[in-house]
Amino acid sequence: MKEHIELKTAPADFRFPTANQTRHCFTRYIEFHRCLQAKGEESGECDKFARYYRSLCPGEWIERWNEQRENRTFPGPL
Repeated sequence: MKEHIELKTAPADFRFPTANQTRHCFTRYIEFHRCLQAKGEESGECDKFARYYRSLCPGEWIERWNEQRENRTFPGPL
């Protein structure tokens, strides 16, 4: 059964005061995966980061980043 995920806009973040949300999207994606590494996939504590990056990032970016992580070519600090 497919899980229903309710998407909401990420809360305001003082680190990203401008309208361009590219960096905000990328940072939230990294925060989510760091949280998974620290807490484990069974922990629900990382769900908020997943909601944040999914509401900010275009799907194509997420797919590409997931592929890059699988291939160990992701450009970010995970």
